[in-house]
Parts: sequence; structure tokens; C-alpha cells
Amino acid sequence: MNRRSLRAAGLALTATLALLAGMSVSPAHGAPSPGPPPGSGSQEPLAERGTRDAAPLAFPGPGRPAPVGEFALRAGSDLSGRIADLDAALPKQGVQNLLAQANRTLGTGSACADPFGAGDPVSGTDPTLKPPLAPVELYCFESDDSLSQEWIPQAVTGVWDAQADETWGESARPVLTGWYDSTNPGRDDGCTAAESDACNEKGVRVSFVDPATRTYRHVLLVWPYYNSYGNISFDAVHASENPRQNGIHAGGMVWYGNYLYVADTFNGIRVFDMRYIMDLNPDQDAARDDPTPDGLTSNVRDNRKVGRQSGVWYSYGYRYVMPQVASWTFSSTQYNSGSSSSCADTGAPRASYLSLDRSGTDQLLLGEYCQPSAAQPSTGRVGAYPVAALAATTGTVAAASGSTYFLPTHQVQGVARYNGDWFINQSHRYSNGSLWRARVTSGQLALNGGEIRTAVGPEDLGYEHGTGTGRAPRLWSVSEHRANITDPSCTGNTPCGRVLYAHLASDVLAEP
Repeated sequence: MNRRSLRAAGLALTATLALLAGMSVSPAHGAPSPGPPPGSGSQEPLAERGTRDAAPLAFPGPGRPAPVGEFALRAGSDLSGRIADLDAALPKQGVQNLLAQANRTLGTGSACADPFGAGDPVSGTDPTLKPPLAPVELYCFESDDSLSQEWIPQAVTGVWDAQADETWGESARPVLTGWYDSTNPGRDDGCTAAESDACNEKGVRVSFVDPATRTYRHVLLVWPYYNSYGNISFDAVHASENPRQNGIHAGGMVWYGNYLYVADTFNGIRVFDMRYIMDLNPDQDAARDDPTPDGLTSNVRDNRKVGRQSGVWYSYGYRYVMPQVASWTFSSTQYNSGSSSSCADTGAPRASYLSLDRSGTDQLLLGEYCQPSAAQPSTGRVGAYPVAALAATTGTVAAASGSTYFLPTHQVQGVARYNGDWFINQSHRYSNGSLWRARVTSGQLALNGGEIRTAVGPEDLGYEHGTGTGRAPRLWSVSEHRANITDPSCTGNTPCGRVLYAHLASDVLAEP
């Protein structure tokens, strides 16, 4: 018997003995012990949680500097072994091919609902009220996405963040929008995936949008782990954020180089890699299971299952999945609570949104959404990190000196910065949102100019600087509320609608 045969026989004997002993076999590649099955384990990042005592808060006031040390991040566990095994098990697809094979169509113009409107239910018929600033670009999603109660859009980034020349192959300027699963009851509430599609906690998906062709495609974000048999598998991304939600809110994203940074509200930042977009239906025939490189098959018809199950790969019905490759966890204790939208003014911040400033040394901005209360009056904080340090995915990263401030206003859903100009998206539930401008003046982040009314339900912000394309700079966002004529909150003077839109930066800066 040759050496290979002897080794195979030895492995078979080991497996048999392990099964007889009621044990699972550890992976041959020396990976950690098999992880928990889907839904029963903690995913990273996972910040240290603490409880505030009754001591008075020390909020110094809107716009004042915030302690830089509380923004510090530390790298999570090394996931490279899991990614290598997943890469060996499943075929990959690049961003360019994914966009070329996009299966959904964008609407524009009159085909879209209008979340800007002309009135405001708070101000009524005030004749001095300026109309919302009109966007220069506006796109809407297909009907099932626009009206979905399950998926809510939050985050926006684009090739303007990814590369300085703002182009990606033949698709000149792809834009990415992040959505979170909002309606699942969660696995801890007695609901199982086998019962109903609605039971599944699908986590986060990203829409890869090509405005030039007016097409887009969804990609499901996933967490890699080893199942109880020691086999590589994946689960939807989720975190402990009860009672508000079970999954992560993904309120902000930044695409930088090959990496996609996604905000994990109470924990830090999750990192995904564009080089590892897995394709579970490469023959583009959903009716037929595809063979996979590991000798199994993949199924994109069953939208109730995810990961490797009984020799078949599932993905909640999505063709593409993108696994998490790293994480950044807040080093400071997290005192914020998922049960309240007010914010502590000390400890780790919330990661409510992300953006990228390319006007100097490239920096990733991270900030908080906060609704102040009498007990917790903080408007929320914002800080910036050298993004090149985050790309290392090891060690620790501190926020840039002089970059951390309390925000000059509250209920902020997105912040962008370019050449010293700050742009701030403020939401007012079902009223038109407010777009503010600010600059650092005398050591404080101060509002600069008046309120600019914008879409109902404005979210994350991204800044297209136009350096590589010659296009005029744009400020991108997405609105979250679905149009629903049966909901009085979304009719009359505030017609809701989910749209991806951009304002000319020059229009924003020219407002009084």
C-alpha cells in the first residue's frame, strides 16, 4: 500500500473511532475547533459591554471636541483559514462580471416615487418654507425592493471611495447600497427556518448598481464558520442587538480598494473582500443545482436555507454571497444600549454610518445616530481613521488626532467630509430630512449656513469627488421609507419612496 493509501486509511480509521466515541473530527488543516451551528454563536466584532451608573453625564455641548481614545479599534480573530477553505469549496465571481450579469432594473424620473415632495406635515402651509433641494440624479429599485417590508436600505458607497480614478473596469461608476433585514422574528423567538421564509434572519445584503446600464444585483453578506462536522460553512451576518433587532443595522459602508467596510452598530466594523464574491449559480440556470469545486452542489431555489446543509450549499435564494474576512472591534467599553436611541457621551461610540474623505490622507469617518433625552443629552460623536491602517486587518488603530467631535445637531444618519466641508444628513421620521453643512471653526465643529430640506428618510452619505472622471462632485444618499398609500405617514405632503439619489455638491454649497 502506498503512502497516500496509508494516509487515507489512517484518516478513515480516525474518523470511524471519533464517530464511535460520539466526537466530531477536527479539520485536517489545523483550523480552530468546529464552530457552532447557524444562529447559536457570537460573530465578530463583539465589543465589551458595560452599564452606566447614575452619575451625571459630561456632555460638553454640540460641536465640541470628543475624546479621541474612545474611538480606538482592535482587530478581531484571523479568519484567513476559513476564507481559504471557502474559496476552495465554491466558485468566485468578480465585480465586473457580477455587474455585467445584473438581473434587476433601475427606474428613474417619473417611474419613481418622490420622497422629496413639496410640503412638510410639521410646518404645514408655511409660505416661507423653501422646497426641498432637487437631486441631479435619482434612481429607484424594482417594485418588490421598493415596497419590501423585510429589506430596508441604509448605506451607500461607490467606486468614488474604492479608487482615486473612480472607475472599475467597463462599469465606469458602480454604486453600492446596503440593506438590512428588518422583519424577521429572530431564531430565539421559537421560530425556525424550516417553518417559514419569514423566520430567517438574513442579515445584510448589498446592491451592486450600475447607473450607466440602469441595472443592479443583490449580494448576501455572510459569516464563515466551521460546522459541527468540521466542514466550512457560512451563515447570514447577525449580532446581539435585542430588543431593537437581531441582525446588524449596517447603517454605513465604505468600499476602499478590495475591501468593503460595514458598520456594526454596537460592536465596530465588519470587513468583506471583493475578491471573494462566491457564485452559487454560475450556469445561470436556477432550476438546476450546480456542481461546486468541493464535489457538492449549490441550490439557489430554496430561500429558507443558508450555508452547507446535507451536502448542498444554500444562500437564502441569492446567487452571490460575500464572506466576512476580518473585523474591527471597539477597544473601549460600549455603554450604549439597543433599547434606547439616546447616546452615552463616553465609552465606545455607535457605528451608525461610515464615509470616506479622499481630500487629503484617505480617512474613514465613523459617527453616531443619537436622539437626545434629558438623561442623555449627547448629540452623538464622529471621528476619522487612516483607512490604510484598517486595511492591515491586524493590530490596533486609533482615530486621527483632532478628528473626533460631538456633532452640531442630533438624529444624524450620515456624515461626509471633503476639503474641510462637512455634510450632515438629519432625519425627522416621516418629514423631509435636513441636510446641513459644517466646518471646524475655533476648535469646534460648527454649522455653516442654513438648513437644506431633502428627502423623507435620508440615510448614509457618500461623496463622489469627480477627480478621475471629470464629473461634477456629487453628494450621494438613499432614502429608506417605502411608498405606501395606505399609511397616512407616507401620503399627502410627505410621499415616501426608496430612491438612490445625488445632489451636486456645488448646489449644496451655494445654498444660503
